[in-house]
Amino acid sequence: MFPLSVPAKQLARLQAGAWVLDPFCGRGSTNYAARLLGLGSVGVDSNPVAAAIAEGKMVATSAEEVAAACAEILATPIEAAPPEGEFWTRCYHPRTLDELCRVRAALLADHESPARKALRALILGLLHGPRNKGAPSYLSNQMPRTYAAKPDYSTRFWERRGLQPVRVSLAELVERKAFHYFGSTPPAVPFRVLCGDSRKLDLTASGPRFSMVVTSPPYYGMRTYVPDQWLRYWFLGGPPAPTYQHPDQLSHGSASEFAEQLASVWANVALACMPGARFMIRFGGIHDRKARPRDIMQEALAGSGCQLRVLTVRTAGLSSRGKRQADQFQRSLGAPIEEWDFYVRLEGGR
Repeated sequence: MFPLSVPAKQLARLQAGAWVLDPFCGRGSTNYAARLLGLGSVGVDSNPVAAAIAEGKMVATSAEEVAAACAEILATPIEAAPPEGEFWTRCYHPRTLDELCRVRAALLADHESPARKALRALILGLLHGPRNKGAPSYLSNQMPRTYAAKPDYSTRFWERRGLQPVRVSLAELVERKAFHYFGSTPPAVPFRVLCGDSRKLDLTASGPRFSMVVTSPPYYGMRTYVPDQWLRYWFLGGPPAPTYQHPDQLSHGSASEFAEQLASVWANVALACMPGARFMIRFGGIHDRKARPRDIMQEALAGSGCQLRVLTVRTAGLSSRGKRQADQFQRSLGAPIEEWDFYVRLEGGR
């Protein structure tokens, strides 16, 4: 993940009143760093899971309000049939799955209040994860927390090990975790989190022009964000099975095509920035693509058609994404690879 320390360091130099943009906001590290510094921000991501989590980090609410929102939903008669199939009966205890489906239905109908936005984000983090010896921290049978293993693989894994889902009270878990995550929150700041395509959205309509852009685009060839988060995507209204196509996702057909699409993002972003705005972009690659990440990003910046001047390119060291808690499902991943930080300035305006 994009560490919070990266945007926090970059944004610390901004003056009060400055606005920050992250056109690939993921789970909102840049936006949350801006909140800690009292800065307004806009985050954009095409992945609804990422956008929902980022928004949940930014709303002004309290642990009591989040817990009360969950209790209120569960106290209301709601009919929500659970998905069918062996995966669902092995992944969740029947009573837990019933509660989960009822809260899902309620939040799909109405998630406009800050408390419900926060509840939605909180449950996305509780949907699946490892089982421990103490009080449960997740709702599911044994599963990694950072990605959802596919249904067939999961059911074979649980069956071979004789693992059965345990009863977890959704209300109790939400209340306990709400006080952990929302017991003390930073002061509210103006913000917007948009689920959409940064190549096409009118970012000039988001508020004041941006003084700084801090972001980490998807790495070329990395197309598994939505399939890896298929359970969380289901909770947000997606199908009860992995989906491998998602609108607004950058195409990864070739390195040159990918660079061209990134160039269109930078061109669109520049329209919403102040003259002299600074960009900090972290970018890397994955093992099954031979293209050099540094070359892709330099081609994208040069092809944007706007006055983006590359000031510095520095190595960011090795990515920490290589592990991803894969050991719980005996999933092997390659060694981390080098990432790069691009420091860029918008010369003039658009």
